[in-house]
Amino acid sequence: MKQVLILLTIAMSLVNLNCQAQSKGYLLALSKTDHTLSIVDPASFNILAKLPVGSDPHEVVASTDGKTAYVSIYGGGSLHELNVFDLVGLKPLATVDTRPLYGPHGLVFVNGKAWFSAEGSKAVGSYDPASGKLDWSMGTGQDRTHMIYVTGDQKSIYTTNMGSGTVSILSSTVIQPGPNAPPGASPREEWVQTIVPASVGSEGFDVTPDGKELWTASGQDGYITIVDLAAKKQAARIDAKVNGANRLKFTVDGKLAFISSLQTGELTVFDVKSRKETKRIKLGRGAAGILMDPDGSRVFVACSADNYVAVIDLKTLEITRKLDVGGNPDGLAWAVKK
Repeated sequence: MKQVLILLTIAMSLVNLNCQAQSKGYLLALSKTDHTLSIVDPASFNILAKLPVGSDPHEVVASTDGKTAYVSIYGGGSLHELNVFDLVGLKPLATVDTRPLYGPHGLVFVNGKAWFSAEGSKAVGSYDPASGKLDWSMGTGQDRTHMIYVTGDQKSIYTTNMGSGTVSILSSTVIQPGPNAPPGASPREEWVQTIVPASVGSEGFDVTPDGKELWTASGQDGYITIVDLAAKKQAARIDAKVNGANRLKFTVDGKLAFISSLQTGELTVFDVKSRKETKRIKLGRGAAGILMDPDGSRVFVACSADNYVAVIDLKTLEITRKLDVGGNPDGLAWAVKK
């Protein structure tokens, strides 16, 4: 009887925490060492659940309605799975086999689909949960196609290619039937790739909130490359000295850019307008995934080498908390129930 009461108490606590977190959203955090996805209440920092993931989890994203999470199982480009989780029932769902696309890594969720980079296949693709199928893919022909961004209208896709030192801009256009087309022929979609030079090792990147610029940082030479997305060409290169750069993220208002370094453990802050460094925050021995709080108050940084997630106040740029989500944390995401 005592054991039953304990189990009931735990269950009721989880239900209460679950309801509380659903109203505000979840913080999702991956542990590479523990092979887990932690679901965290970002207000209390209570860990609501830890769900098992595959052998080499790298990135995580949530569906727009906040009910489902997707985790890329990377394997240095050799594996071929997306783990899928029910964030309402706090349980795993069927795993998606991404073959013939290997090495899924970067993830975004746009217009009902999970879009991913496939490093091992030098490609990008999308998974449609409604049909349960991979419904689109396109090769880049570039080495180590690693991270991905998809515009809201799905007409443009941006990727960084670490080995080639390039940024791919994939643009969709509609081709109307020609004068010699058969009767009833329909317009067709055609994708065109523009390759923009960057530095080898350019990995983490983000797009300014106004959609005008893409910034990417190189872990090899420490440069930031800025791409003019309308002109589809390099606009500037900054000797930012962010050696070991892993991820780059803008604040919600687009005023600041944060770059994490796996090599130095620093978080470098840049003023976007002036393109000048404003501060370096020493986090530990190595920093990776970055996530901005949607309300603009905090930034979360996975300090992989130190086994914690740092919570940083965006007003003071000071660390306010260290969150334990398991060993070697990396990918971070928001899940907001709608």
